[in-house]
Amino acid sequence: MTDLKRPAWIADLHWEQRPADISHRDVAGVAVDASDQVYLFTRFDHQVLVYTSAGKFVRAWGAGIFTNAHSIRIGPDGAVYCVDNGDHSVRKFTPDGELLLTLGVPGAPSDTGYRADLPVRIHNVETVTRPAGPFNGCTDIAIAPGGDIFVSDGYGNCRIHHFSASGTLLNSWGEVGSGPGEFRIPHGICLLPDGRLLVADRENDRIQIFRTDGSYLGEWDDIQRPSGLALTSRGEVVVAHLWRPADNRSFVSDTIGTDEPGRISLLSLSGELLDQWGASADDKAAEGNVIAPHFVTVDSTDSIYVGEVTYTYGVKLGRVPEDHAPHQVQKFTVSPTEG
Repeated sequence: MTDLKRPAWIADLHWEQRPADISHRDVAGVAVDASDQVYLFTRFDHQVLVYTSAGKFVRAWGAGIFTNAHSIRIGPDGAVYCVDNGDHSVRKFTPDGELLLTLGVPGAPSDTGYRADLPVRIHNVETVTRPAGPFNGCTDIAIAPGGDIFVSDGYGNCRIHHFSASGTLLNSWGEVGSGPGEFRIPHGICLLPDGRLLVADRENDRIQIFRTDGSYLGEWDDIQRPSGLALTSRGEVVVAHLWRPADNRSFVSDTIGTDEPGRISLLSLSGELLDQWGASADDKAAEGNVIAPHFVTVDSTDSIYVGEVTYTYGVKLGRVPEDHAPHQVQKFTVSPTEG
């Protein structure tokens, strides 16, 4: 589309009715179960918070388990999968927080040559010199209808790993770089109903498309820092785009010189841009705008929930003031005039 219409979404920045005794500084991941309960994977209390679709608090669990919350997904069987990029693990839980399965060895990153202590031009991921097994800075997960698990392994690696439902590693693919089947932070992953696998190759500004055996099918390029992916019931791909400040580069373009705010996009299953909203260089903390959108999820009514890492990516680095810190999760409801 060349002329995007006004977004047909009603924003609610104050959806989360958080109890007074619970606090967090980022909502790194969001997921919705079959009953439209919403799971928030939070940082700086590092636990899972569960709410109704109306934002009423239900329960919390996971305190003391996680080192750095990153992504959360619900499997076809209702199990909850939590990706912890800080300790290089993926854990599977019951909806009440009972541990069922652990993928990876917590605290033991695979050997990719990754170094966090070296000067870099664009991002620490450029120190990755070779692919390796699970995991080094794992990022997201997709679960197939039969239970097979696909994990993007991106901050210190450049791979997608395919596991059986019981946790046996079946296949891995990906190399370092910006060519087909190469990655610079595979950050989000999403399985389409037709069996294609979308991978948000964040620092290469594109979404790559694969078969589940790792065969490369193509890519949608010129997509600003795709971070999180989700699907609507109408066959649209929801993309959370991370903010790129004016002095930042990507691996496929030089210094941009202008601020590229975070945003939310709707794409067709062929990659066509259908709608986009939330980008503001001036008033990032306003309702309906986004600061540092990280992951997205969609409920049965096609409402979109956006989790943001406002503290980690904004406040902590001095990019936004402290008073922007409460801007961490929004619900976008489909306008009643649409559909």
